[in-house]
Amino acid sequence: MDLPVDEWKSYVLQKWSLLPKSIQGTISAAETLSDIFLHSSSLLQPEDEMFLKRLSRNYLVGKDPRAPLFYREQGNKKFQEKEYMGATVFYSKGVSHSRPNTEDISLCYANRSAALFRLGQYEACLKDITRAQVHGYPERLQHKMMLRKAECLVTLGRLQEASQAISDLEGSFTARPTLATPQSQVLQKSLSRLKMKLQEKENLIETPPAVLSTACEEDMGLRERSEQIPSASSSVRLCTDPLKGRYLVATEDILPGQLLVREDAFVSVLNPGELPPLHHGLESEWDTRVTNGDLYCHRCLKRTLATVPCGGCSYAKYCSQECLQQAWHLYHSIECSVGGLLLTLGVFCHVALRSTLLARFEESGQVLKKLCGKIGNKDICLPESKNPMKKFPYDLGGESGENDKSIETPIPGCDTNGKYENNYNAVFNLLPHTENHSPEHKFVCALSVSALCKQLEESSMVEESSLQAPTTGLKSSKLEAAETPALCAELDIWGVAMLRHMLQLQCNAQAITTIQQTGSEERIVTDSRQVRLATAVFPVTSLLNHSCSPNTSVTFISTVACVRASQKIGKGQEILHCYGPHESRMAVAKRQQKLRSQYFFDCTCPACQNEKHRIGTGPRWEGFCCNRCRTPLQGSNVLSCGNTPCMESVRRDHLDSRLQDLQQQIGMAQKLLRKGQLEQAVPLLLGCQREAERFLCEEHTVMGEVEDNLAQAYAAAEAAHSVEENGLPRIETDRSSIEHIRVAAPPC
Repeated sequence: MDLPVDEWKSYVLQKWSLLPKSIQGTISAAETLSDIFLHSSSLLQPEDEMFLKRLSRNYLVGKDPRAPLFYREQGNKKFQEKEYMGATVFYSKGVSHSRPNTEDISLCYANRSAALFRLGQYEACLKDITRAQVHGYPERLQHKMMLRKAECLVTLGRLQEASQAISDLEGSFTARPTLATPQSQVLQKSLSRLKMKLQEKENLIETPPAVLSTACEEDMGLRERSEQIPSASSSVRLCTDPLKGRYLVATEDILPGQLLVREDAFVSVLNPGELPPLHHGLESEWDTRVTNGDLYCHRCLKRTLATVPCGGCSYAKYCSQECLQQAWHLYHSIECSVGGLLLTLGVFCHVALRSTLLARFEESGQVLKKLCGKIGNKDICLPESKNPMKKFPYDLGGESGENDKSIETPIPGCDTNGKYENNYNAVFNLLPHTENHSPEHKFVCALSVSALCKQLEESSMVEESSLQAPTTGLKSSKLEAAETPALCAELDIWGVAMLRHMLQLQCNAQAITTIQQTGSEERIVTDSRQVRLATAVFPVTSLLNHSCSPNTSVTFISTVACVRASQKIGKGQEILHCYGPHESRMAVAKRQQKLRSQYFFDCTCPACQNEKHRIGTGPRWEGFCCNRCRTPLQGSNVLSCGNTPCMESVRRDHLDSRLQDLQQQIGMAQKLLRKGQLEQAVPLLLGCQREAERFLCEEHTVMGEVEDNLAQAYAAAEAAHSVEENGLPRIETDRSSIEHIRVAAPPC
């Protein structure tokens, strides 16, 4: 859900239709974002805000004290049915609705540790045991959980800690002789068995732990970084052109598979998935579905079953206490109180707000001074007495006096030294295409942002004690270096910045997706589907122009985008990315229509030009090309080269047989990919790519199929490395997720 919910969109569009033509004309003719925002926000009425608040209350993002018991009972049912992953998710939902230091949260953590133990996630199990104890797990239930802790430690080979845990457990038995006899006997038997297992392990010769290969780590990163673009390889250079704007070119010959860009998202927001319908009955009041929000960290997007919830709401969940604290300091302390409103206004509005919040931590004064200069009529700076920049928290490093003048840079988004970095300056300079959006769309966005600003202003007036930061002993060095800047007292500046970002996202948002598989009890894959995991902004990756037959593939690991060459790229050649409409999956007319409506340009890439030419000239085209000069072959039983001097010819049945053999090889490679045998799959796919280039045109669907499979293979390799690097086991369940993430079309 990129844009606001249908009820709010319909409401705002009806409001637009009822406006006098003169006001519609004023907003439609506005040339600057500040004029659009100020005119639109002046039309926001109290009844509009009340309607939006009623819609927002449909989304249960607060903590309901009745919910933990419900979810714990649901989890217990799943546990008894041996559906441990489902049990884990329900216990996590119970944790999210529990208040800190209550029996509810301690019981949910303890029960989740039992499910994690059955799933073989022993490290996560130990963390949940610690959390249960910290939050006051009842003394009467400690024995079973302490035994589980000892079993985890023995299994993990942490024998000294295991021995101590067993001693503590034995001491507890001695201290409580009144323990019920049947339970005591079961625990004593389990303890005796565990002591024998510990003894066996202690008698074994210790094997030193495996050390992650440094060479492997280096291979996953950029071998040599560009001085101009730190997130890119030195084989890439940023250029600009009056017609096509900024673009990237190769500074040297690039081989297939070579990593060109490795960039962490400046901002990302987890996709909430299909939001539940409005509930009225108590029995259906709480959501029992498994969503991405239950399985992925809301900050770093790592997959986890042991989520750590925000202390103030039930929606935001994280993979660790560190991610929770970082999210709180960077943006969630502001977002927490308006979670329902953000779900109502959509992902784009949420990304826009979070981008603006993140800018508080950068020295973005020069950038925002440009924006400040556009508040008011005809882009003239406001008088000092009314200048909201005096209160604007983004201006952390700005100077006063003569240095207040905007500094011209050769390429938009670059700093004064010509360096293009992954920062707010680069994000701010992504094009919003204001003139191309319809007046109605701009009005919906502007009124939505205005309503959000009003709610933020109300929230900022609430005493700080009502929004306590989660307690934690972890604090990143970045957060130690600077206090969290206060919420802006003058929200008009925020509104214009958010409106700019919201309009930018139609052309500059990247959809991070994951492949989810379903399988039988024997874990044999029977079906899979691609789902969007998050919406993110990658300012360097956004520099790539589109081609319907691109020479790169983009994959994701957590919030990191990796751009690799999918074919040979010659020195001086432009580096191109597909925005979604690929020539192997969509006809030229449909591609052109989609690109024009979403990205506001007419594609003139070679794939589109060639396909239009073939449609115009009429002869039958088979997708085969001349082995000598690469000109398309035409004909019936015997195909001939269209290049008259070449005169190459070949029988159709020979080419058909060759194509059939190639497709069989691709099928074998796909089977290897599904089995996770990357070392065999990648060389086979590269061989298929070389063979295809000998007799197939670049526009042939098989060429795109090979490139897609190579992209998946590279992503799977990156994900496998990430899983090993973070010590996370692969989870095998009926709804497991392939540990590779690839790019889909940016959201429509």
